[in-house]
Amino acid sequence: MTETIKTDPPDLERVYREQRPDLVRLGFLLTGSREHAEDLVQAAFATACENWEQIDKPSAYLKRAVVNRANDLHRRRFRERGRRVSEPTTHIPEVDETWRLIKQLPPRQRIVIVLHFYEDMQLIQIAELLARPPSTIRSDLKRALDRLRKVIQ
Repeated sequence: MTETIKTDPPDLERVYREQRPDLVRLGFLLTGSREHAEDLVQAAFATACENWEQIDKPSAYLKRAVVNRANDLHRRRFRERGRRVSEPTTHIPEVDETWRLIKQLPPRQRIVIVLHFYEDMQLIQIAELLARPPSTIRSDLKRALDRLRKVIQ
């Protein structure tokens, strides 16, 4: 006989303390704005709070929520077309130039680049997070890298 052990859901407050900094960083990398990143994370936690008892993997759920909200923001910006995305700047010209090039990628490719290289996620993890086949993620990553190589050369 197999016994199923029901564990208590992770404490929302603990998850908030542990995950928030990484989620804000992810939001920032996806949007280029600290303010938007904070808003994305706040909205993700608000939704998670409403469904907390049903969430099995809070980290994956919250990352996915931030990515989805960043996509929504990009679509809204594209429709508005009048506003420019503020780009993060550093005092290192190579980093600023790399970020500028990444921001020019289509959103699907940019998300894969950010999750793979900045969040250090494996392609299979990205596929699970984005609910896409691993082959699609590999293709998006290859296209993004090819596009970046072409612009750099």
